Amino acid sequence: MLIQKMKFSRDKKIVALLLIIFHLLLFTGIYLEGIEPVTTEKKVLPKFVEIEKGETSFSIARKLKKEGLIRSVTVFLFEAFRTGVYREFKAGEYALYPNQSLREILEILSKGKVYLHKVTIPEGATIWQIAEILESERICDKEEFLQLAKNKEFIKSLDLPGPTAEGYLYPETYFFAKNTPPAKVIKTMTDKFKEVWSELEPLTPGVKLTMKEIVILASIVEREAFYESEKPLIAAVYLNRLKKGMPLQADPTINYALKNFRRLTYRDYYQVKSPYNTYLHNALPPTPIGNPSKSSILAILRPAKVPYLYFVATDEKRHIFSRTYAEHLAAIERIRKQREGPKETSRENGTQVSTLLEAQANL
Repeated sequence: MLIQKMKFSRDKKIVALLLIIFHLLLFTGIYLEGIEPVTTEKKVLPKFVEIEKGETSFSIARKLKKEGLIRSVTVFLFEAFRTGVYREFKAGEYALYPNQSLREILEILSKGKVYLHKVTIPEGATIWQIAEILESERICDKEEFLQLAKNKEFIKSLDLPGPTAEGYLYPETYFFAKNTPPAKVIKTMTDKFKEVWSELEPLTPGVKLTMKEIVILASIVEREAFYESEKPLIAAVYLNRLKKGMPLQADPTINYALKNFRRLTYRDYYQVKSPYNTYLHNALPPTPIGNPSKSSILAILRPAKVPYLYFVATDEKRHIFSRTYAEHLAAIERIRKQREGPKETSRENGTQVSTLLEAQANL
């Protein structure tokens, strides 16, 4: 009887041991499979996963499993706790691939390698246009960005002349994560401006303009010029007008006041009561009217050595430059004849008003 009991007890131990070995082998198989990529295909599209602040490891694992990015929730949790990286998961938007291993995914989440959106700021874009681009790309809230971009104290802390960030948000291609704080976005763009300015600053000796005045004029040139080769010529026109005490009469300054870069009407020149209206005010606008490129800033620092005071745009988006008002009117007339349009309504960019308006503006 005792021998039978001993034999039964031994059999139970063997069965228990076999079960343990079986489960170990089973888990080992599940584990080894679980750490492998979901697919071995090389060409796969990324899947975007949003990890919320404070989200649990279990919730993250279920989310990844649902998106087809991991093989096993259990293995994900085991590995995350075994390595201790579960404490380091960072909130954000991630671009993950089904052909990434579990270890690669854990490393991305723990190191916060969030997906960076490519954001291109066009040359000459205004702060409100930039705000719209950023919001459309889900980088930051438009209103929050504008509020900070117009905050005098914040702009002062960036060591910029202000009163807003207009003119100093350098047009470039950037990479930002979703929900990047506006302060970080603005600082990144203004740091890029400072980098460009440091390259151009050695050219400023002898230029009787402040950095702010240079950027204001460059922003106007940016809006007026379609071809790079004409930027120094357009810059020369405005600088020559300033030296002679003439109003700039630049259409884009009125467009900026209107927050609309449409074709202006005759009434706009005298009905837009704004310090940005360079037909009514014989002075520079209070701020830049956009964010100029390096070439536009360089055009102000190194303008063409020409006596021109006027220019008019052709249908090919080039300009005819003139020294005198009579030459300017003749150029306008030639373009009108080419267009075969009514003489009393023509108006293009810059100092290109109708004959009546130009005559009145220069009285």
